[in-house]
Amino acid sequence: MHILVTNDDGVQAPGLLALAQEIRKLGKVTVFAPDRNWSASGHVKTLDRPLRVKETTLADGTAAFTSDGAPSDCVALPLLGLTDPIDIVISGINPNANIGHDITYSGTVTAAMEAVITGVKGIAVSLDSPDGHEGALDYSTAAIVARRVAEQVIADGLPQGVVLNINVPYLKENELTGYMITRQGLRVYRDALDSRLDPRGKPYYWIGGEVPTGVDEPGTDFGALRAGYVSITPLQLDLTNYKAMDVLKKWEWK
Repeated sequence: MHILVTNDDGVQAPGLLALAQEIRKLGKVTVFAPDRNWSASGHVKTLDRPLRVKETTLADGTAAFTSDGAPSDCVALPLLGLTDPIDIVISGINPNANIGHDITYSGTVTAAMEAVITGVKGIAVSLDSPDGHEGALDYSTAAIVARRVAEQVIADGLPQGVVLNINVPYLKENELTGYMITRQGLRVYRDALDSRLDPRGKPYYWIGGEVPTGVDEPGTDFGALRAGYVSITPLQLDLTNYKAMDVLKKWEWK
């Protein structure tokens, strides 16, 4: 079993290290991650310039690969033959939850999607860390959850075209309510435009605002986290709205 571990926070991110250390219990692990933070990068693939790959060392002394490409590039390169064949790709551990509409922005989730596009199983793992948390985060529970989900995938497989999006409450393992299969919930954003002037009087802008929340509905990723459950959401790459197709087919073209 050869498992690729990646992320969107950069190769030296503590969540990546915690994930790699736990996943090594399942088999051979190759770590391949970006050389910088690509958070909220979405699904990016680099086609307009060459990609540079370097070997590096993680904080525990183990070897890893890093690239100046996006998270999806760090999955595509191994799957295209830069390493031995990969059986599963696990992306994370992201320091914040990826729920609701977050998945369209998330480099963590879209790195796992890149695997599924090429026919390899993909899992994304995120930690629902508390707002305003100071100091180092504890990724141990999320890492254990990632291993348990990966064990389940290895044993039972996944339907074709499915990406597993895992979100883990910020709790000790023995404090978890359990594991719940969930649907994508509704994220509530409170973005605001912050307009400023540089020293030369020219305007520039920040997209800011309050921390996003969500709609607490039973059976959703947000609702599960609120109740202390690990949220496991099966995502699909087919974004077609089939109900809308039936409506649009009634349009009359003149």
